[in-house]
Amino acid sequence: MKYLFVHQNFPGQYLHILKHLAARGRDQIVFITEPNANHLAGVRKIVYRLERGSSRTTHRDAREFELASLRAETVARTAMQVKQLGFTPDIIIGHHGWGELLNIRDVWPETPLLGYFEFFYHTAGVDVGFDPEFPPDPSLFPHIRAKNTVNLLALTLGGHGQTPTRWQRATFPAWAAADIEILPEGADLTLCKPLRKPHATERGQPLVLGEISIAPGEKLVTYVARNLEPYRGFHVMMRALARVLAARPDVRVVLVGGDEVSYGMRPPEGGTWRARMLAELGRKIDPARVHFPGRIAYRQFLALLRRSDAHVYLTYPFVASWSLREALAMGAPVIGSDTEPVREFVRDRHNGLLTPCLDPARLAGRILELLEDGALARRLGAAARRYAETHLRMQDHIAAYRNVVRRLTREAIFQ
Repeated sequence: MKYLFVHQNFPGQYLHILKHLAARGRDQIVFITEPNANHLAGVRKIVYRLERGSSRTTHRDAREFELASLRAETVARTAMQVKQLGFTPDIIIGHHGWGELLNIRDVWPETPLLGYFEFFYHTAGVDVGFDPEFPPDPSLFPHIRAKNTVNLLALTLGGHGQTPTRWQRATFPAWAAADIEILPEGADLTLCKPLRKPHATERGQPLVLGEISIAPGEKLVTYVARNLEPYRGFHVMMRALARVLAARPDVRVVLVGGDEVSYGMRPPEGGTWRARMLAELGRKIDPARVHFPGRIAYRQFLALLRRSDAHVYLTYPFVASWSLREALAMGAPVIGSDTEPVREFVRDRHNGLLTPCLDPARLAGRILELLEDGALARRLGAAARRYAETHLRMQDHIAAYRNVVRRLTREAIFQ
């Protein structure tokens, strides 16, 4: 088989599929992407470079589409060069989010297309307006609607759609959701797994993350996000910590994430959300017990979750992070926000605890409950691992992809 993957940030959501295909050693795999340092043996990475970004003179609501059009144009030009070198894929797989696939049909009009539809934007009822602390500005509603331009054009390309969760598919209009298949994403259960032996607390070994050292007798609360921002409940987590720290002198907290903004707005007064929350809470947050290591290496992330006594994952009604699935696979005692994306993975008191997303007092109570009830934490952690072994197996994720690819390519042969 000849595969063409397209995603602006190699390897994106396709890491595990690529590793599987490359390990087979009998497929040709080409991946068109923007420049980055990532590489994978067996995958031919072809880089495209945008000559410019969107113009400041372009209407605000059209800038994302202008950038998407530039990507579509550049990717199609790159694909045509690949075609002229003699490569014609049996299937094209890519993410629709950035517009890269919009012109790909002009290069290979007959090749099956499997496109990733991640999220359909709404001005109400999902993420926008969810948090009353940050009410939406109605003047931004046209801009939010315009963010669906690429989605809507992608739905006319005649390919096959996929998305990883029921909730994500439900964000799309009913007429569109009918043509989007759910292909659940898993977790690498060989890497993401609890230790067979008791964790470091009981072995007498500290957990060391750079300059941070968590002693064996200390309780550890963890929080992980790409960036520390309200969309992932960072402000709620920080406000909950004041009560937790006061109640448990033996608690240490590690909050992993950068200071940029992935989703939503920057603080109106400027700076970072971390600086804003530290200024708000002042001396209630003990810097000797609350740590911000920034972004950490993946193996450090795994070590942190293995050691965690309570792992907090909060999100607005928005796309759930991979880290939630990985935390469940690690057997971490998870406290998740009681929002639809999380409820698709966590059942309260079955394989984790749920808490209202925007209620710091309730969150603090849930954290303390896990810290004070070791039996409950162990039971939930074991149930989280069993859930992962049943629902998040990577071989099931790969098999589902393989079946869709087989169906689409076979249909193309017989058309």
